Amino acid sequence: MTDLLVRGTQTGIIVIGGGLAGSEAAWQAAERGADVCLYEMRPAVFTPAHKTDRLAELVCSNSLKSDSPDDCHGLLKRELTAYGSVIMTAARAHAVPAGSALAVDRDAFAAEVTARLTRHPRITIVREEIKAIPEERPVIIATGPLTSERLAGALRDRFVNYPASADPSADLLDLLYFYDAISPVIAGDSIDRTVAFAASRYNKGGDDYLNCPMTREEYRLFWEEIRAAELTPIHSFEGTRYFEGCLPVEVLAARGEDALRFGPMKPVGLIDPRTGRQPYAVVQLRLENREGTMYNMVGFQTRLKWGEQRRILRTVPGLKSADFLRYGSIHRNTFINAPTLLLETMQLKGDPGIFLVGQLTGVEGYLDSAGTGLLAGVNAARLLRGETPVVLPETTALGSLIRHICHANPRDFQPMNVNFGLLPPLDEPIRSKRERRQALAARALRDVPDLS
Repeated sequence: MTDLLVRGTQTGIIVIGGGLAGSEAAWQAAERGADVCLYEMRPAVFTPAHKTDRLAELVCSNSLKSDSPDDCHGLLKRELTAYGSVIMTAARAHAVPAGSALAVDRDAFAAEVTARLTRHPRITIVREEIKAIPEERPVIIATGPLTSERLAGALRDRFVNYPASADPSADLLDLLYFYDAISPVIAGDSIDRTVAFAASRYNKGGDDYLNCPMTREEYRLFWEEIRAAELTPIHSFEGTRYFEGCLPVEVLAARGEDALRFGPMKPVGLIDPRTGRQPYAVVQLRLENREGTMYNMVGFQTRLKWGEQRRILRTVPGLKSADFLRYGSIHRNTFINAPTLLLETMQLKGDPGIFLVGQLTGVEGYLDSAGTGLLAGVNAARLLRGETPVVLPETTALGSLIRHICHANPRDFQPMNVNFGLLPPLDEPIRSKRERRQALAARALRDVPDLS
């Protein structure tokens, strides 16, 4: 571990990027006595997806995924809470009903994180774009999948000319990318409640979702319209690569007539009160805020042109008069080849004073990203004190995810969420899937280290 240990060349820590990972990193370092300078380029420079200047703005869904204790995403939430995560504190404070998932009022959530970091006596927030890798150490780069072109260029130059100790294949050292898309948001008072009915998603939790039911004929027409719709173009010189866990509806539709109704439009466990039968397919709407004035179309991320979205989505029963507060859109997400470049401490191989965190490293998901920022904040503070960086146990959700991105095959590396498949197997096999997951979660929580 001696190659990971280097004293900082300054009295504080620089954090670049005020998303979930950067905000969490700044908070953790400051809570451990380090002075932190957090750089966020908004509002001077905006990304294609951000709309506000708040820290920890959620640009895609407002869902933080399952909160069930025997789900790996639920396990991650409990691990982050045990570590004192500021992101989890704000999420709990501004949760909105979402069945077994944890969803938040995105505006109130971001405002809470922004206020907490602004008030912290050891955190200074600077609204300025960083265009090159700073010379000072330690520095935490948390610029996310929407890293500005100038800083991305500086990172690319750094990695392509990387030391021979790293994988010598230069093509692996360039920045990778995939395209991500955002779902539309609809005004709550424009939804026809005589058609859309309240029920849980997959029979989990309360009746927190609005469901727009479709007959077979309505679904087929809807599917055909999506197949024929005009799409927002992307750069002609780039291949269209998507994250498999967040595919646009038009990509799913192209995979076959049933792909959507076996995916985001799955009607399992839902009974239309008007007919007393299960619909052929449904469009589900999830609360965006506690007041119920906004709803997100679940799983409807898309790069359909805005006019096409308005025309096609209004054919959904219950959405004939839908008022679109935000249209779906698409943006390019950048990430590094973490297996080639990253240590399990979130430090850069060959320069332990640089930490890389968040979706830039190839983790996928809000809290997954925040977790990498949390570990980097802890380790940057330890670096300042001349202490050995921490590696999380691979038996924990966060530890297993970080281990995966650092040791995956670099030649086909793709973004990854936490999941039970990343955790090492139990000493004694358990056949029941639910009991096995419960045992894995119990072991993980026993193994969560004290990072104070």
